[in-house]
Amino acid sequence: MEQTYQYAWIIPFVPLTVPILIGVGLLLFPTATKNLRRMWAFPSILFLSIVMIFSINLSIQQINSSCIYQYVWSWTINNDFSLEFGYLIDPLTSIMPILITTVGILVLIYSDNYMAHDQGYLRFFAYMSFFSASMLGLVTSHNLIQIYIFWELVGMCSYLLIGFWFTRPIAANACQKAFVTNRVGDFGLLLGILGFYWITGSFEFRDLFEILNNLIYNNKVNYSFVTLCAALLFTGAVAKSAQFPLHVWLPDAMEGPTPISALIHAATMVAAGIFLVARLLPLFIVIPYIMNLISFIGILTVLLGATLALVQKDIKRGLAYSTMSQLGYMMLALGMGSYRSALFHLITHAYSKALLFLGSGSIIHSMETIVGYSPDKSQNMVLMGGLTKHVPITQISFLLGTISLCGIPPLACFWSKDEILNDSWLYSPIFAIIAWTTAGLTAFYMFRIYLLTFEGHLNVHFQNYSGKQNTPFYSISLWGKGGSKRINKNFRLLKMNNSKSSSFFSKKTCRSDKNVRNRVGPFITIVHFENKKDYSYPSESDNTMLFPLLVLGIFTLFVGSLGIPFNQELDILTKWLTPSINLLHQKLNDSINWYEFLKGAIFSVSIAYFGIFIASFLYKPIYSSFKNFDLINLFVKTGPKRSLWDKILNGLYNWSYNRAYIDAFYTTSLTGAVRGLAQLTHFFDCRVIDGITNGVGVMSFFVGEGIKYVGGGRISSYLFFYLSCVSILLLGLYFPVF
Repeated sequence: MEQTYQYAWIIPFVPLTVPILIGVGLLLFPTATKNLRRMWAFPSILFLSIVMIFSINLSIQQINSSCIYQYVWSWTINNDFSLEFGYLIDPLTSIMPILITTVGILVLIYSDNYMAHDQGYLRFFAYMSFFSASMLGLVTSHNLIQIYIFWELVGMCSYLLIGFWFTRPIAANACQKAFVTNRVGDFGLLLGILGFYWITGSFEFRDLFEILNNLIYNNKVNYSFVTLCAALLFTGAVAKSAQFPLHVWLPDAMEGPTPISALIHAATMVAAGIFLVARLLPLFIVIPYIMNLISFIGILTVLLGATLALVQKDIKRGLAYSTMSQLGYMMLALGMGSYRSALFHLITHAYSKALLFLGSGSIIHSMETIVGYSPDKSQNMVLMGGLTKHVPITQISFLLGTISLCGIPPLACFWSKDEILNDSWLYSPIFAIIAWTTAGLTAFYMFRIYLLTFEGHLNVHFQNYSGKQNTPFYSISLWGKGGSKRINKNFRLLKMNNSKSSSFFSKKTCRSDKNVRNRVGPFITIVHFENKKDYSYPSESDNTMLFPLLVLGIFTLFVGSLGIPFNQELDILTKWLTPSINLLHQKLNDSINWYEFLKGAIFSVSIAYFGIFIASFLYKPIYSSFKNFDLINLFVKTGPKRSLWDKILNGLYNWSYNRAYIDAFYTTSLTGAVRGLAQLTHFFDCRVIDGITNGVGVMSFFVGEGIKYVGGGRISSYLFFYLSCVSILLLGLYFPVF
């Protein structure tokens, strides 16, 4: 067992091999590396699988032995300052690598087919492997400096992957927005780290906790300064986990490829903030103001994320706001001191939300096979509907993820969310009411997404494209920037299946266009249909994309069994977390009987079913008769004769659809102010600084031009001029009035 722990340092380094090999291959053998690009999916998955097996072995030993292992080596030693690097293996560390690797492997398998047509295939897998290495390094770090280094590397990978299709202005703006927003939190995190080093003289977690507890207990530290430093540390978690008010980057991050949304912005990187707060909870728990702040930010994010998801039309943005809300639940649990329930919900939500995002990617992938469906349409739920018979496997997997996130037993999220909801009653009745209300809103907006996407009829009007002469149509490829082209109705559908390179995992073939992101013209050409057989309908994704959905569906069904609360023998999660819970000096959760469990579960499930009922009542019937229409607009009327109820609904609709006007506020107050200051500085630099410099030069020029005419070469004239100037000077000295 000791030998296994000694080799734990390989966890972050094994996935790092892939980007190194890809970089060396592109440098030394560029042609061969590009021609064999589809083969690079295999080592990416293989190396991550090795890490997964190793992490599972470590976790089994953690459960059996309940020990904590730490190994460090000195990096810098200078007088009283020493900086050490190393790794820490404890229950929290052993949970996260399993989560990262299992979801990561499935996303890589999925991406092999999803990114097959993209020129940046190699770049994508290099970024993904580098992200996995950075994230694994973050969760195994044993001190704050090491965490900060990997924290920044994870943020860099997120920036690169959000802006993966950088030729699209909207993607470029999204990655810049994510970068700037996270820099705010990261700067606060750095200040907090330096502040606690100044207080305790250590970056290492165990020493930091012990020294700070002794200082607070003996009243030898400024409590206000400690609170400020802790709040700064929490700022980093707020930005990374998209908590209010630094949540604005997450919905825009959906401009990256969908596999990125599933891995980074649903299951792993956004959970880094939750991980950091969980890791530092022994520090925060002795500062009640910070615990109250964590719970307050968590409950605000829970409510805000759910309300903003209510009327979103983009399927990925709706899921992004859902992620934001669920991360708020985890933050709320940590603020209440419910360490176990927060990590439990982190695990269950990661698998369920990864399933939903990969399912949405399969939907988008299939919708783009429809004639005339560009990315802005293929992600719009209002233009979907009736996909059940066309993509049945995707529909079943998406339904499983939806039911799980709604908190319906026996799926995964029911067990963890129900535990958080029950703990909230003991913490604050107000917070509990908000949390339970949001649980109903979650069920509503998740089934709204499902019903708009899969129920009713397919909202495709082929006659709109084939019934007019020379209909102009604009299309943008999902894999890059497109252009516009006038389409003639006599053309037939241009099939894109002329392939020359084969997938590593799939027998299907596909062609890679080296200019796919820059070419002008539609990705799929509009045609004139002569009969119904020529219609192009959505089709189920390839097996390479369906396999991860099935595996994640199994996880969604059974991963909740890790924390069954009414049987102590089956409660693996509590055994797993025993050392960490003991470190927090908390009492282990006692098993509860069936009656207590059912009494708490019936209420939460009833609220979830109520939200599902409202969504079904509002959305399912109307989509059997109306098309291309968002039902909520029935209640949002315009005109001067609107009733008070209409005005309230209209205001709520606009508030939710416009993201609570928070982005507009930031644009006006922050971005506008910075641009105004930049313009003022530019004016001062050009008109004042440059004006003085240029003025001196111009004056010198004119003075020189004037003086050159004075010089005639006669000494008598020079003497007369000299004596005249001296006389005027002397007169000025004797008669100062003049």
